[in-house]
Amino acid sequence: SLSGLFVEKPAENVVAVAGSDVTFVAKVDSSTLTRKPTMKWLKGKWLDLGSKAGKHLQFKETYDRNTKVHKYFCIIKVVAGDAGGYRCEVTAKDTCDSSTFEISLLTPCVSTYRDAGEDEGDLDFSALLKKKQKEEPEIDVWELLKSAHPSEYEKIAFQYGITDLRGMLKRLKKMKEVQKPSEAFLKRLESCYSVEKGKKIVMSCEVLDPNVQVKWLKNGQEIKPSAKYVMEANGNVRTLTINKSNLSDDAAYECVVGEDKCSTEVYVKEPPITITKLMDDYHVVVGERVEFEIEVSEEGAHVMWSVNITKDKDSSKYRFKKDGKKHTLIIQEATLDDAGMYHAWTNGGHTKGELEVEEKELEVLQDIADLTVRATDQAVFKCEVSDDKVTGKWFKDGVEVLPSERIKMTHTGRFHRLVINDVKPEDAGDYTFVPDGYALSLSAKLNFLDPPKIHLDTTGNMVSQNTIIVVAGNKLRLDVEITGEPAPTVVWSKGEEVRAW
Repeated sequence: SLSGLFVEKPAENVVAVAGSDVTFVAKVDSSTLTRKPTMKWLKGKWLDLGSKAGKHLQFKETYDRNTKVHKYFCIIKVVAGDAGGYRCEVTAKDTCDSSTFEISLLTPCVSTYRDAGEDEGDLDFSALLKKKQKEEPEIDVWELLKSAHPSEYEKIAFQYGITDLRGMLKRLKKMKEVQKPSEAFLKRLESCYSVEKGKKIVMSCEVLDPNVQVKWLKNGQEIKPSAKYVMEANGNVRTLTINKSNLSDDAAYECVVGEDKCSTEVYVKEPPITITKLMDDYHVVVGERVEFEIEVSEEGAHVMWSVNITKDKDSSKYRFKKDGKKHTLIIQEATLDDAGMYHAWTNGGHTKGELEVEEKELEVLQDIADLTVRATDQAVFKCEVSDDKVTGKWFKDGVEVLPSERIKMTHTGRFHRLVINDVKPEDAGDYTFVPDGYALSLSAKLNFLDPPKIHLDTTGNMVSQNTIIVVAGNKLRLDVEITGEPAPTVVWSKGEEVRAW
């Protein structure tokens, strides 16, 4: 809820000279708080100045243990772009309070000559080499806006670096209006209230007549009492409470007494969406499905996905799924190119997961076997591997086998075949199948079956085809050549008697 936490608020309107330091002070009484309050300094509607801290912006804090008062300082070294509306916002658990203030810029006459390197950074003498700059006439942006047509407002804002055009136009409108002294209000509504979505908003003002009836308007339409809108009158104080605020409550509100009224603006901001379940790393093989899943704190949250990979990828291969608070990035069939770091972002969180993809391991379901064949027979080498999409090559004694009228190669599903018709002796050798893309090979031998043959050389002693005559007492030597594949077994005999010579 919104309540008075400040015991001292920053000065509402400050006129500053460019280049000077301006200090804003806010004090918060923490004696009734259960935890330390948190202070934010903002420019415009939502620009949090905390991230801009440095030489230009400084933030300090002190604490008095006796009074339990926190004292906050915002020190601004004013430059041209600092003019505009600001807000300091203090929160403590479910309690918050805010205060608005403005900076108006007074530009002094500046000497053309300045100290070398004054604004150029440490040990930078480049200013000494710069030519003397021509003085340009000072432009009064207020006068431009007052005399310009509304269609020119954005062009002027862009040209002169106005970042909070909406706030500037509101102030310009107030400058044009003739403010009548209030006859009905002792204390008006704050200029704006800020609250996170789902929290309670409480706005109050004080009227002169404790018995007077007031009307509450939202964007010009009267609000009727309900469970969401609670209106209270306590003496001179008139209060409007908005329960469970949502984005539709971000609007202009008015409290009307007769012809008099006071107004305010309510800003409802969505709380940061946090990531409650972080992304896990994935390790898959080629062709497997990948699902990077996270969970966030609110349903309907916007999640942005990004990926760091080495090659350009077609984003259409990624699918995104939302199921309540779960958000999933899906890759149907992972490839080696999909490996990398994947990120998911919300406005209040970030998580990442690494995808590792390795080549699928190929299993040999049926190895090729050795073959022994006769002349003119057919030889068939066959193997089976686990992936039916894998192609490969056949080799004989290390040389690739090419198809011909006699030699055919086929690939059907997981089976690979090498067929050799009308086998010849030169077909014998070592055959190997090598799957493409894998450090794997399957090998077998082709043996040629040749019937045994006996070649008896009897030159010079031959009387007839099967008869040899020698002189008694001389040595008899028979040189017999025997061929055949596989090598035949030789048996010697004399008559019917087998001799083991």
